[in-house]
Amino acid sequence: YIKMSVTGIIQARLGSFRLPNKMLMDLNGSTLIEWVIRRTQKSKLIDSILVVIPNTKENDKLNDYIQSLGVTVFRGSEDDVLGRFYESCVNHSVDTILRICGDNPLVCPKELDRLISFYLSNDCDYAYNHIPKNNRYPDGFGAEICSFLTLEKIHLTASKADHREHIFNFIWDNQRDFNIKTFDDLECFLTLSKMFIVPDEILR
Repeated sequence: YIKMSVTGIIQARLGSFRLPNKMLMDLNGSTLIEWVIRRTQKSKLIDSILVVIPNTKENDKLNDYIQSLGVTVFRGSEDDVLGRFYESCVNHSVDTILRICGDNPLVCPKELDRLISFYLSNDCDYAYNHIPKNNRYPDGFGAEICSFLTLEKIHLTASKADHREHIFNFIWDNQRDFNIKTFDDLECFLTLSKMFIVPDEILR
């Protein structure tokens, strides 16, 4: 396949209703967001990393913390997450978007690379391995990926609040207009039925 530049975009904020300030909570000696960043940095196929956060005063502390880790931050609308992503991609000339959820501390760099390789080797608009939908993956180990052109199409078309807040809901609600693909994990320990014990390899 033709190698394209891949940017890992981590979505994060402090204003969670169910668990406020969770991004900065300690998890075995590191904050939740640092776990996600450090594990994403272990990917061999991601060319750059952005963390996209709201431009509200509440998130100033999160902005300063992420920058102290040496990671680039882009700030935009809190409610229009799709707009925030799109603007970050325009600002940083992003070619291929790998969306990573900021509250998945066990995101696996091998699975991120597996998703990138799958996407670049297959003809599709959007691919994923972060949810157990038509595959054997459990929640939270992978990500979602699409081209900037696909993201731009969604940005220019989507108008419903749900489609602006959750950037790929538009694709799922209009599946006939997009070529969506996924795949099964190659490691048997990632299969849903095997997830009673998390192996050490995932935690490293």
